[in-house]
Amino acid sequence: MNFTVDRNLMLDVVSRLSRIVSNKTSYPVLEGILISAEQGKVTLIAYNLEMSMKKEIYARTEEDGDIVISARILGDIFKRLNGPTVQISADDKMICHITSGSAVFDIPGMAAIDYPEIPNFFDGQIVSLKAQTLIEMTEGTSFAVAPVEGTRPVLMGINISCQDSVLQFVAIDGYRLAIRKVKIDDIGDFNFIIGGNLLNEVVRLIADKEEIIPINVGSKMISFEIDGYKIICRLIEGEFVNYQRTIPAAHKQKIVVMVRDLLGILDRMSLLISDSFSTPVRCIINEESINFSCSTSAGKVTELYEVDLEGDPFEIGLSSRYLIEALKAVDDDMVQIKFDSSKQGVVIEPLQSDDYMYMIMPMRLK
Repeated sequence: MNFTVDRNLMLDVVSRLSRIVSNKTSYPVLEGILISAEQGKVTLIAYNLEMSMKKEIYARTEEDGDIVISARILGDIFKRLNGPTVQISADDKMICHITSGSAVFDIPGMAAIDYPEIPNFFDGQIVSLKAQTLIEMTEGTSFAVAPVEGTRPVLMGINISCQDSVLQFVAIDGYRLAIRKVKIDDIGDFNFIIGGNLLNEVVRLIADKEEIIPINVGSKMISFEIDGYKIICRLIEGEFVNYQRTIPAAHKQKIVVMVRDLLGILDRMSLLISDSFSTPVRCIINEESINFSCSTSAGKVTELYEVDLEGDPFEIGLSSRYLIEALKAVDDDMVQIKFDSSKQGVVIEPLQSDDYMYMIMPMRLK
């Protein structure tokens, strides 16, 4: 194998592919990037058994061939090279020679034959989404995905469905629920679950928000084509949580708040909260105001915020982190917050539509 390629282009591709490379695995070859050179192009592939990413770039090839190189070492080298182009070659002993300017690196590689076969499929349902829609829907729900392995696999995913031209993303982790909806052109009906971390990596590739993204939805896999990258992800199998039954059927109290004002208050409260999962913000809500307070080993903070309460006064404890993440996902200046006692889920909704709904479970007050 022997080819010459633009250094900045190669660095950009290696950096993007490195994000999905396995850091700790019993298969060392998966810690590398598969590089294949042939007929004026170089193909780079990263794969972690759940997600694969492939990119083809132009190169001046002198000899075809392939090799697997550690993604970490490859990225570190390319960041420090100062020549405009890089020549990469490999010999029969799997030693990769990287030359740029006056610098020459000789690093051990791994045989491409040991790299696992990348999954592929062609018989799924083809749909197209605007990049901006995919970004907004993902960012509006992925924060509510369960982050810890060992929980139910479906809780680590986002349930994506489309019915009657309404696209819906849903995430739930047992403590909060996030739902986003948007009316789109008719692209057919579908329903699947994809890992939240995988979808976040997909949207990170988007540079042009006006781009139309082709998506192939299969029974066990899904693929995306973004800016010349081909991404294939394994879907999460199983039935999604019946989240509808967790949503209160009615509410006893309701307030309308300015999102920016409430975020400011919670941000100030968070200065004294080292563990937002165990320390609640106490909210005493009456007819004219909310009295926010929090007391930790770092100190105590209180703040008053004027509101009009519909319903009887009450007291509730909420996670500042969960509330902040939900409010940051809101596009509107004002939202309505509905309560049904201090033990039921707190619902955040827009004033005039059903484009989104966020629900947070209250915390026990001491």
